[in-house]
Amino acid sequence: MLASLANPARFMAFSRWAAPLCAAIAIPLLAAGLWLGFAAPQDYQQGTTVRIMFIHVPAAWLAMLSYACLGGASFFSLVFRHALADAAARAAAPLGAAFTLLALVTGSLWGRPMWGAWWVWDARLTSVLVLFLLFISYIALRSAIDDEVKGGRAAAILALTGLVNLPVVKFSVDWWNSLHQGESIFRPGGPVIAPVFLIPLILMAGGYTFAFAGLWLERTRAEVWRRRALALEVRAAGA
Repeated sequence: MLASLANPARFMAFSRWAAPLCAAIAIPLLAAGLWLGFAAPQDYQQGTTVRIMFIHVPAAWLAMLSYACLGGASFFSLVFRHALADAAARAAAPLGAAFTLLALVTGSLWGRPMWGAWWVWDARLTSVLVLFLLFISYIALRSAIDDEVKGGRAAAILALTGLVNLPVVKFSVDWWNSLHQGESIFRPGGPVIAPVFLIPLILMAGGYTFAFAGLWLERTRAEVWRRRALALEVRAAGA
């Protein structure tokens, strides 16, 4: 499947219908998740602020997923010199930065009533901030180098180096003393979240995931078209 989609023509044919399909799946999932989430009762400890969870937690998941996608695409771009993988990496970075920023902002809004502070230099918060800075650095590095090939390779090395931060984000609450809540869903013995909160959370996570997939496909398609147009301009100038 992946080998087939590595062909730009096949990818363009696949993404032409896959991107709208992802959007068609994401919209009802997000709508249902938001409706069930905001209709859920108040939490006995957190009150109405628990509803921030339905925005924050999926954003944090997607921040990690999008960086994993960026790292994977960068690996294929750097090792196999695959232009489509490089286009996919470039397309993923702004999306990942947006999800990570959303996670940081909503986490701050959630932390203020829970911890009494907008920000603390907690291991989880700090590692997510580093993740955001990695996305921004990747985008800036590509923009700073005029040669797209050299810029892509330099940015790919940066992205691959930054992968070491993902396990830090994931396991920071286990490795260090942390104010941040530990794992509540994927844990031995099953989730500890009540179904009235768990169901909308899962729906929102699914909606975020399909939204990311659709946007990533569309942005990669746009990047492919941009490169084709640039190649035609160069060819016409040399004719």
